[in-house]
Amino acid sequence: MPVAKNAPTRTAFNKQRTLPFELRLADFEVAMQDVYDFFFDVNTLLTHKGLQRLDDMLRPAIMSGLLSDMLTASLAKHARTLVQNRHFNGHPDLIVQDKYPNNAVKAGEFGVEIKTTRKTGGAVDTHGAREQWMCVFVYDLDETTEPAVDRRPMTFTEVYLGHVTVDDFRRNERGDLGTRTATLHAAGIAKLRESWIYLDKPVESPASDPIVRPAPRKSRKPRNSRRR
Repeated sequence: MPVAKNAPTRTAFNKQRTLPFELRLADFEVAMQDVYDFFFDVNTLLTHKGLQRLDDMLRPAIMSGLLSDMLTASLAKHARTLVQNRHFNGHPDLIVQDKYPNNAVKAGEFGVEIKTTRKTGGAVDTHGAREQWMCVFVYDLDETTEPAVDRRPMTFTEVYLGHVTVDDFRRNERGDLGTRTATLHAAGIAKLRESWIYLDKPVESPASDPIVRPAPRKSRKPRNSRRR
């Protein structure tokens, strides 16, 4: 079976959203398509040679890092006012053009941080709690279909872009050898999920977590007041 070429679902975009920094929904659509095209080209070449797809080769952390870098680069190319932060490991990933010297800043205020995760709902670890515009891309990988050449292509299922503050995070304590991280707590996740810009499937969450699109309430049948 030939490698399938993916594409964003246009009807899944939230056309009611007003985005910061002159961003447009089209910027996100073409950035996602750039990633899809890359994986299609690479996987076509790999499978033609009898090798594994790139999706199956990469470890989860490397996959998320690759996607974050590719999305950052593509959004910077298509966005009207944002460019890549040229400071090594600088924050945020995208900054307002010409706002900082040489478009480089170690820790800036004006821009968007890009994150990717496989966790439904957009919960993702960060290296520290801070006020920021956070953009989270949620993606899905088919790891079960056999034979592997028939697996579905990597798919973005959710995209969130919201403004969060330090108070929206909980700090994750780690052991002596672990890296301390921070994650949006339940209320912070709910805040981020309200700022969705792309939802390509229903978001199912644990009972303790808020759900982006709650199911409509079923209408109750009127009770018969007469006793039988």
